[in-house]
Amino acid sequence: MKNTVQHKSTLCSKKRKCIATGEIREKHEMYRFVVDPENQVLPDLAAKLPGRGLWIKADRVSLQLAIEKKLFDKTTRQNLKIKEGLIIELETLQSRRLQDLIRLARKAGQAVCGYEKVKELLSKDKVALLIQAFDGSGRGKSKLSTPDKAKFIGCLSALELGEAFGRQNAIHCAVTPGGLAKRIVDEAHRLKGLRRNFGEKSPERKRQLNER
Repeated sequence: MKNTVQHKSTLCSKKRKCIATGEIREKHEMYRFVVDPENQVLPDLAAKLPGRGLWIKADRVSLQLAIEKKLFDKTTRQNLKIKEGLIIELETLQSRRLQDLIRLARKAGQAVCGYEKVKELLSKDKVALLIQAFDGSGRGKSKLSTPDKAKFIGCLSALELGEAFGRQNAIHCAVTPGGLAKRIVDEAHRLKGLRRNFGEKSPERKRQLNER
């Protein structure tokens, strides 16, 4: 009876064990993978696909370790197929997921972009999140400070942040308190773990700046 209760508690828990590091973490700090009928490892960002979940801490090093050491195979005791470029694909999907949430916040009237609009919202003390593009001007970004009780996100490029607002690019964004703000923070944390070379401008962003 005791073992049954413990097993049920584990299933209901919001924590999972990383197959790469052995760490126990909250599910929103991890990535879930499943195996399809063709033995292909698939990312399940929403954690809703059927089948056994294979959980990995949301950082590039842990995912690379799992791939290089064949930990997906060892955990399932199967010979699995891992698509070449899985990490890049996952980063792209995660970026879109974060953009979609910011877009949803914008449509709900909970997010604005542009220096003046963000500055105005900050002055009213109504900001839960300050988001700034990692490839934006450091001088411009330094003029806006994150409030004491707010969170800062800096893992999106100007092009990515702009897409969330239907613009060519955006450097500054502010999100007001609410459920969407919490979800944006969680998804940004997962994306940040995958990203490298923060502060480097993308080729497209460099082209835009050179054309000015």
